[in-house]
Amino acid sequence: MKTVRTAPQQGKPRLTTSAMIASIAAEGQKTKTAPFGHALVELARSSPDVIGMTADLGKYTDLHIFANEFPDRYYQMGMAEQLLFGAASGLAAEGFMPFATTYAVFASRRAYDFIHQTIAEEDRNVKIVCALPGLTSGYGPSHQATEDLALFRAMPNMMVIDPCDAHEIEQLVPAIAAYRGPVYTRLLRGQVPVVLDEYDYKFELGKAKLIRDGKDALIISSGIMTMRAVEAAQTLKEDRVDTAVLHVPTIKPLDAETILREARKPGRLVVVAENHTVIGGLGEAVAAVLMRSGVHPLFRQIALPDEFLDAGALPTLHDRYGISTAEVTSRIKQWLSYRP
Repeated sequence: MKTVRTAPQQGKPRLTTSAMIASIAAEGQKTKTAPFGHALVELARSSPDVIGMTADLGKYTDLHIFANEFPDRYYQMGMAEQLLFGAASGLAAEGFMPFATTYAVFASRRAYDFIHQTIAEEDRNVKIVCALPGLTSGYGPSHQATEDLALFRAMPNMMVIDPCDAHEIEQLVPAIAAYRGPVYTRLLRGQVPVVLDEYDYKFELGKAKLIRDGKDALIISSGIMTMRAVEAAQTLKEDRVDTAVLHVPTIKPLDAETILREARKPGRLVVVAENHTVIGGLGEAVAAVLMRSGVHPLFRQIALPDEFLDAGALPTLHDRYGISTAEVTSRIKQWLSYRP
């Protein structure tokens, strides 16, 4: 495991090991504590079929809040992810609705075949909710789920979701419960930023939403990159760059109609921004939709590289791999300056 060591910069505090698991919230940003855990408790009050399951990570997926409220409906399966998902499938077959939580790396890599065979192929009503998506952990490739969206997009019957903030997580919990079938959703845990409430946002399964409009550039984004896109758009406005942001929380099925409608607007640079490897995620999904439909804007992609990433402090890594607000802003300005 390679570790990023950075010399302290003038005027900035020295980053410590705790920054490897730091909140993704900017300094002073509004946050909510454990939105998933609290939303699941609210759902379970009126839905007796809802159960919570985890593989030794209840505290680190905010499922401990559910466990405290409904101890008889909470299943701690130990450090055995294959067992977790196999048991979740069995309970779903008996009429329960399991919300199974772990880290995204363990679901997408360690237990992929068990999910594929026992949940997806059987079309079982299991909700897979996974923390530390993409580059939200500084502990290197063992904990960085940079390819999870590509893997689950390729799995038949599996809906795939990448929420932006606490506001959206609170809304998606009852929404995926109302949907009959397997779902994989990324999870932001702990102190989660609140961003979308300022835009009167309402989550809908399978729907992309225009957060803000703009004539110069369009950022199509999901997950924490929508947060970064909104921040970048506000900064770019100071330089008289008018930037639209289209949030795409449902990666599969993709809202091609809305994406095409926005991408067809003339004269705009189209940038897809995602907290995922450049291979197989939102960027390639959007590019395929555009190509198949004969829509050809000036297209660019902001994503993690196709490589094993370093370990280190998250702010350093986000700058290094181009997904910080500053890097998103800089790249868009550069691309616009070289626009033909």
